[in-house]
Amino acid sequence: MNYYTDIFPERPYLDGFDFNRLDRASYIIDLGALKRNIAILDSVQQRTGAKILLALKGFANYSTFPMISKCLKGCCASSPHEARLAREEFGGEVHSFAPAYSQRDMNEQLELSDHIVFNSFSQFKHYKDQVRNSPRDIEIGLRVNPLHSETEVDLYNPCAPGSRLGILPELFAGEDLSEVDGLHFHTLCQKGAAPLARTASAFEKYFGKYLDQLKWINFGGGHHITQPDYDLDLLCETISHFKNKYNVDVYLEPGEAVGVNTGSLVCEVVELVENEQEIAILDISATCHMPDVLEMPYRPDVRDADKAGIKRFTYKLGGLSCLAGDLIGDYSFDQELKVGDKVVFDDMTHYTMVKTSFFNGIGHPSIVLYNPDDDSLKTVREFGYESYKSKL
Repeated sequence: MNYYTDIFPERPYLDGFDFNRLDRASYIIDLGALKRNIAILDSVQQRTGAKILLALKGFANYSTFPMISKCLKGCCASSPHEARLAREEFGGEVHSFAPAYSQRDMNEQLELSDHIVFNSFSQFKHYKDQVRNSPRDIEIGLRVNPLHSETEVDLYNPCAPGSRLGILPELFAGEDLSEVDGLHFHTLCQKGAAPLARTASAFEKYFGKYLDQLKWINFGGGHHITQPDYDLDLLCETISHFKNKYNVDVYLEPGEAVGVNTGSLVCEVVELVENEQEIAILDISATCHMPDVLEMPYRPDVRDADKAGIKRFTYKLGGLSCLAGDLIGDYSFDQELKVGDKVVFDDMTHYTMVKTSFFNGIGHPSIVLYNPDDDSLKTVREFGYESYKSKL
């Protein structure tokens, strides 16, 4: 059974929405689409008994947490600030991982986290007594490197040669795991179930011999569970294999899968200039408001636009900052762009709001929730001069 085609045949969001209703640059989240993603993730939990956590590094808009927390079991955090946000705004379990912890960070994590995952045996040995002596019941995990790469870009590949993430299999020789409750691996980035199954097989090859003495496994994030072509059956089979064979709980911690295909970044043309081609300057910035466009890099989709030269009018879209390379790409449109026209960048809910900056003091997009059930808009955050100033 393919749960996507049988339950959710399409992935629309903000379908038919009039973007002129927004009077300023905004990230807008379609709560109906977000609810759809959560329902898909919950179907995995219901089928397998796995526990799915929200990875705050991918999506942390806490105004939506009341909806998400009805289904997901908690959050995974990569810093004390994320852990505190999870504890204060989400509830449920709080799982924390960092490549290394300072004593100050550890002191905070002991007050906030239910699981603390270490990236090395030296950190585990240094802090394990503090964790065990904490008045809170905190479980200890180790992040491992299964020596299996599925991610092509090294910037996003935790198993790239020389990676600082995860303990190598050979380093487990002679180590006492009696104080360890679980193992964690995170090797994927925007991947389907088949890469997870192959990674899980590599993990089992190196670390399966330790699982009988543990309580849980965490499959990490990077799973595109809510994309239409994702093989949910294979995911559930992989989870069930470990649960049944080793009698362990299985956790997953997607971030992008929660927010993907749920919202857009809406902006406006503020000027048109010409230099070998038409250039449209927008009231947003790639480097400030969608930095992965420059970091990955990738070309985001623009609603009702196409690649250069496909439609009648082609423009290079650029941001408002003074960075020379603040360019988003070349797009073609059916109609000429004019100052004041809206431009809509799709799929801009995940890894945008969590990565934005105030470089150049560029005006920051508002955060808006759209409820298709009653066609209502709610602005949950606006940013002004004080937002910029307070950061500095």
